[in-house]
Formats: sequence, C-alpha cells, structure tokens
Amino acid sequence: MAYHASFKIKTAVRHLKAGAVIAYPTEAVYGLGCDPLNENSVMNLLDIKQRPIDKGLILIASSLEQLRPYLLLDQAIIERVSPTWPGPVTWIIPAQAWVPTWLTGAHQSLAVRVTHHPIARDLCAQFGSPLVSTSANPTSRPAIKDSRKLLKTLAGADIFIVHGAIGQLEQETAIYDAISGKKLR
Repeated sequence: MAYHASFKIKTAVRHLKAGAVIAYPTEAVYGLGCDPLNENSVMNLLDIKQRPIDKGLILIASSLEQLRPYLLLDQAIIERVSPTWPGPVTWIIPAQAWVPTWLTGAHQSLAVRVTHHPIARDLCAQFGSPLVSTSANPTSRPAIKDSRKLLKTLAGADIFIVHGAIGQLEQETAIYDAISGKKLR
C-alpha cells in the first residue's frame, strides 16, 4: 500500500509541475489544486470551478515554512495560528506585495492552511510548495465527498485525480481572520 500511495503522489507531482490541475482528498471534501505560481494553471482551475477571480483562493501547505514567502507574518500572527496547525483551520493573513492577484483576488490577504490530511500534506511536501486548494465542486453546487461523484461532476475536465479517503471533518474547514481572530466561516 505504501508503494501505491507513493507512486500516486509522485505521479500527481509530475502533473502539477507540468501545469495540470489535480483533484485530491482533503480534510472534508475533494479539492482542486494546482501550482499557485502558474497563472495558466490557476486560470484553468478557476474555469473548471466556475469561480470568479476576485474571490481569491486558499493555499494549503505541509508546513508554515512553505507559506512564509507568501505572507506578512509577525509574532502575534504566528502565535495565533501555530496552535491550530497542522489541522483543519484556514487563516486569512496579510499577503506579501508580490503575491499575484489570481491568488488574492480583490484582497490584500491570502487564505492559508497547513493541512493534516496525509495525501494533501504529502502532495505539498513532495511538490516542495503550497498548492492552490478549493473544493472540487463547481461554484454554488454541493461539495464532493467521494470519487464517483467527482468523476461524474468533472467528467469533461482535464484533471488528474488522486483517489483516496477524505478526512473525518463533516463540513469544510473553518476560516478565521489572523489579525482579529474573528471566525469568518
């Protein structure tokens, strides 16, 4: 089983490096992901998702260190977010000025999470970078929790699917503002 999982992750990483969009299990749902610095990949993901660019996207990572280059972090923010990671908590954190608008949308911040889902975490670790992560369902459609529904819903999309079990979370991850600590979702 370990060989199969390792092969699956390595194959997905090759697809990511080639600019593909992938689907993979997360803490609560199947997600769509891609290289956050590949504009064409992100635009393809937004098209598949039918999501407007101005909403912004979430980045997931295997560690805070992977996210640091994207964020304006201070000690207070680090102390607020660190106890929740790795875990199913997404934080809105001020973004560095260089972060592309295809990630931040109409915002000066970025939604980020250090995931504890083993497949998502391994994807980020082996890719060596955070990944864009958004639920795999088209906008305004219900979240996708199993691979059969994923295959049916995204049948015409050019994506690589990493099959696996989603986590035990009943609903999508909570989102908090890292400055105020206020829960947003």
